[in-house]
Amino acid sequence: MPTTYITLDIGGTNSRCALYPETGISPVNQKKIITFVEGQASVDRLATVIEEIWPNDNSVRGICAAAPGSIDINEGMVILAPNIPGWKNLELRKILSAKFNVPVFVNNDARMAAIGEWKHGAGIGHDNLMYFTISTGLGNGTIVHGRLLEGAVGIATESGHVTLDDHGPLCGCGKAGHLEAFSSGTGIENFVHSELRKGTKSIFPSASQPGAWQIAEAAGNGDSLSINAFERAGYYLGIGIANYLHIFNPSCVIFGGGVSQSGDLLMIPFRRSLEDHVLSSLYLKNLEIKLAALGDDVGLIGALEYLKDKLS
Repeated sequence: MPTTYITLDIGGTNSRCALYPETGISPVNQKKIITFVEGQASVDRLATVIEEIWPNDNSVRGICAAAPGSIDINEGMVILAPNIPGWKNLELRKILSAKFNVPVFVNNDARMAAIGEWKHGAGIGHDNLMYFTISTGLGNGTIVHGRLLEGAVGIATESGHVTLDDHGPLCGCGKAGHLEAFSSGTGIENFVHSELRKGTKSIFPSASQPGAWQIAEAAGNGDSLSINAFERAGYYLGIGIANYLHIFNPSCVIFGGGVSQSGDLLMIPFRRSLEDHVLSSLYLKNLEIKLAALGDDVGLIGALEYLKDKLS
């Protein structure tokens, strides 16, 4: 009987589920759902979409969920996913294992994306790389000497939650001044919304709450507040990445997620800040800075590789 695998990429806004064959990275079936709907448990919604793509021959060998936030990989527990309501100390592996009766693994979504890009995308040929997803939040996966860095219980590389200014803006996790609070899509939005309430001049009405993509569009059209929002995000991103270069000295840094697609709006101030804050130009000499190559499938593909490795 053929073997198949199911992977989940759970996001703060949308989640995707894919059924993969025994070989290759082209899914047999794939579905996308809204992660959180008021009045419905997000875990139940995920279980339903798994059921929808479950093959008739019951050939599924295992499930791997790439989940946001801090993950206890030993217990398969989501310790905290700040951008999904109610996801605190959620025993995701236990829930899915009981329902589907196959091995289930849970790991951080950015770490799974790092594996995907390392094995099949922009990170091919690099055994020391860092992947950053910049979207609703800001996550990271790090490969060191050809191995995924996870830590003792799997809560390593929470790079979006390094503190840059303990008097800075509130992060979604409840702490102040984290990199995510400055440089994520949410951080950009919160800054613009705050400035609009103060009366800062902009093409947006003072009572509006534009999304990150609207702010990027406005910046491209010359709106000074929107430009400042991306300048600020890039500046703090440069500080954060400089810190990580000092610690890990990767040969490649990869950016994924919707905010990374804003191009020069973010990348020019980021590169300028990175050069200003790095300890030595040697850290940048052979460093490749790239955009992710696998698009929306990156977390699913990384989870597939991780699942196969765990089951081998």
